[in-house]
Amino acid sequence: MTYAGMKVAWPVAIWLTGIHVLALLAFLPALFSWSGVILAVVLYLITGILGVNVLFHRAITHRGLVLAKPLEYAFALFGSLAAQGGPITWVATHRIHHAKSDRAGDPHGMDRGFFWAHVGWMLFVDPNFQKDDATFARYTPDLQKQPYYRFLERNFILLQAALAIVLFLIGGWSWVFWGIFFRLAATYQITWSVNSIAHAWGYRTYATKDRSTNCPWLAIITAGEGWHNNHHAFPTSARHGLQAHEFDLTWCIIRVLKALRLAREVVVPTALQRERRVAA
Repeated sequence: MTYAGMKVAWPVAIWLTGIHVLALLAFLPALFSWSGVILAVVLYLITGILGVNVLFHRAITHRGLVLAKPLEYAFALFGSLAAQGGPITWVATHRIHHAKSDRAGDPHGMDRGFFWAHVGWMLFVDPNFQKDDATFARYTPDLQKQPYYRFLERNFILLQAALAIVLFLIGGWSWVFWGIFFRLAATYQITWSVNSIAHAWGYRTYATKDRSTNCPWLAIITAGEGWHNNHHAFPTSARHGLQAHEFDLTWCIIRVLKALRLAREVVVPTALQRERRVAA
């Protein structure tokens, strides 16, 4: 697609560019530290996998499981610290994506090209996708009722700043650059790859009405989110890797939470439902 004549969403463009530029500075000798690298990995596991994968995506967007309320709220804070928008924006955008996947109205549909699906949809103002409170409220009435989610929606940037201050006080600038900037840039690219790569390359087990694919190597990087064709075939399933060879780390975590009685009402398609689903 052509971007001529489209308005740049400057606040988002500046934020994303700044995060990625500052992430590169983490490799400068003065800022590099192995403790910083370990910190970035740990915070990715907490914010990207527990916060985004488990809570934002599989629990509150698709209702594939229900977490104990204190744990749900803790994971919601973790997901907000991934700085992919607040929980209401994240959930609304993803619900719209499933409602209109890869066709007109999809916020990051592959029908508009790889770059658009990966990051272009955030860099430019899309007249077909109104990023306003009314739109988000229409798709998230369940979250709008909860003051805690409204608080996270309003304050996720301030929470990120508070985390940066804590990391600076403990580990200095190295921890800030690795724990904030590098971790955010890496998490962004991992999440965006599901929107782009997992709608472009891989195999299709089910004949869904979109371009979703199962991409094995991406599934490893994304802790199971790369089994995207399976996900679009069974959106409410808390398990994305449905075959024995489809390793799904996020599902493993959910199984542990269920065993500990911290998760309930876990949705998984039955063998009969999978058999009845039309093969690709």
